[in-house]
Amino acid sequence: MDKTGKKEPRMILALDLETTDEALDFLRRWGKRIKYVKIGPGLFAQGGTDFITRLREDGRKIFLDLKLHDIPNTVAEAVKFLSSKGIWAITLHTSGGRPMMESAVRARKDKSTLLFGVTVLTSLDSTSWDEVHPGCSINDALAKRAKIAVESGMDGIVCSPRELAMFNRDPYFGLLKIVPGIRPADYEMFDDQRRTSTPSFAAEGGADFVVVGRPVTRAEDPGRIIDTILRDLRR
Repeated sequence: MDKTGKKEPRMILALDLETTDEALDFLRRWGKRIKYVKIGPGLFAQGGTDFITRLREDGRKIFLDLKLHDIPNTVAEAVKFLSSKGIWAITLHTSGGRPMMESAVRARKDKSTLLFGVTVLTSLDSTSWDEVHPGCSINDALAKRAKIAVESGMDGIVCSPRELAMFNRDPYFGLLKIVPGIRPADYEMFDDQRRTSTPSFAAEGGADFVVVGRPVTRAEDPGRIIDTILRDLRR
């Protein structure tokens, strides 16, 4: 918490590694300061809930980023099961619609498991968005999807750092904001993210959590990058 009383954003480390063994080894070597970790479809497919249990036993909070997107009953059954496993947060894709999100909220077995709605993938820019959503601007979709997430009882949204300002006013008050696409200021490696920004920009914009993966996991000195990001978030 800073001098104004505002909580500084917390960092979520995306375990963007090929195997569960690599992920566990990386955390042993570099993860002493990391509490929150993101598990995506690849590692979850390999390790399942046993892998999640192992991470939880090490004191980690699990951000399970599966972007669930299906008919309401199917998503509700998945959320019912996953929320019984002590997972901190699960993602759904808001494009699944209001009935899907409302069903998921009702289905939570453990109400302490948070549900986050993914708005628009940070890998999409306006050109790639228009190819698959003709006639609807990316900003209109972001605003409408986040509003439905609020009305459906979701706990928060996942959005790019560039759209944070949009969600710092009514009707979005109370939504937690997880922000991927975070890149240190000196990060030069090409990747598939498009709508990105720095840790300090996200912090100033009102992010509650920032997600950082490859800039850390592929760094020559991951510890230095982690320290830099945490320092930027505290500024």
